[in-house]
Amino acid sequence: MTLTDDPAVEQAVEQAVARLADEFRTRLRPQVVDTVVRTCREDLSGVPATALPELVERLARERLQSVG
Repeated sequence: MTLTDDPAVEQAVEQAVARLADEFRTRLRPQVVDTVVRTCREDLSGVPATALPELVERLARERLQSVG
């Protein structure tokens, strides 16, 4: 099973997008948040699946703060 085939990872990424889109709604479009979160997911593709959801959201939040 690859990273993209794991439903739990996909659900966690979708939830991170939703949370971060809400958090940054006054500064960034949801599409920007989605792109950043998915890029972070790709950048962290070697991380164990159990750690991925938290790390993706943390990394995405840091990147979004530097953009917005």
